Amino acid sequence: MSDAAELKKLVKQLQTTTNNEDITAILRTLKKDFKVNEAILRESKAGLAVGKLRTHASKDVSDLAKELVKQWKAEVDKAKAAAGGSGKPVVGVNTAVRKASMTSNGPATPKTPSGPSSTLRTMKSDGVVPGFTGDKTRDKCIELVYDALSSDSGAPVDLILQKAKDIEKAVFDDIGGVTQPYPTKMRSLFVNLKDKNNPSLREAVGSGDIPVAKFVKMTSQDMASEERKKADEAIKQQNLHNALGAEEQQAETSAFQCPKCKQRKCRYRQAQTRSADEPMTTFVTCVNCNNRWKFS
Repeated sequence: MSDAAELKKLVKQLQTTTNNEDITAILRTLKKDFKVNEAILRESKAGLAVGKLRTHASKDVSDLAKELVKQWKAEVDKAKAAAGGSGKPVVGVNTAVRKASMTSNGPATPKTPSGPSSTLRTMKSDGVVPGFTGDKTRDKCIELVYDALSSDSGAPVDLILQKAKDIEKAVFDDIGGVTQPYPTKMRSLFVNLKDKNNPSLREAVGSGDIPVAKFVKMTSQDMASEERKKADEAIKQQNLHNALGAEEQQAETSAFQCPKCKQRKCRYRQAQTRSADEPMTTFVTCVNCNNRWKFS
C-alpha cells in the first residue's frame, strides 16, 4: 500500500473515532512512521484533519496535533527549499506551509514573514498601505479582516489581501452600503476570524475550503468551533432539563438505576417535548448524587 493510501486510511480513522486514546495513538503513528511531502499531504487531506485537532478539548490531543503540524510544516518547507520553492499550495497543514508555493506576476508586494514570530501579523507589520476603495469605513473593515486572517498565517500578502477584499466586497454588495447592518456583520466576521481558539475557521476561510459567498452568510453559531458548539448544546439541554424538572413535584421511584452512583432512589417526570405522535421524554434525577439524565 502506498504512503498516500495508508495515510488516507489513518486520516479516515482519525475523523471517525471519538476516543481520545485512539486519537492520540493515531497521531503518534503519523508522527513516528510517516515522512510526508506536498503531494501526499494534498492527496490525503491529512493536514486539514490534524489541524482541526489543535483546538481539541483534550490537552494531550491538541499538543500532539500542534507538534505534528509543526513537524510536517518543517518537512514541506525543507523540501521546498531544496526544490527552489516551486509547487502547489498544501491545504490544511498550516497556512505557513503554503507561503513558498504562491507566486505573483503583478507588481512587487511587501515581503511575507517566513519565520516564527512572537508578535501577530497585521496589515501594518506587513507594510500594506490602506486605500483600496476610497471609503474609510470599507478600507478599515478590509484591514480588520486582513489582520484576523494573517494573525497566525505564513501565506503571501497578496493572497491574504485579496481574500480580505473579497469578503468585504461580498458583505458590501449584499447590504448595499456601509450603514447598518454592514458594520455589525463585518464586526461579527472579524471577531470570529480573530478568535485564537478557533484556528480551523481561519484555516478554512484562508484556504478556500469555506468559500467567501458562504462565509459572509454564516452566523456566529455557524462559525463557532466544534468544542464551542458542543458546549452550547450541553448548556441548552441542561437548561431544558432544569426548566421542565422545576415545573412540578417529581414522583419517586426505584425503577431506574443511576448510571453514576448505581443507586436506585430517583425522582422522575415525563413531558411531551416532541410531536404528539412521538414518545414522551422521561427526565430522571438521582436523589443520592443529583445526577440527571433523560430518555424517550
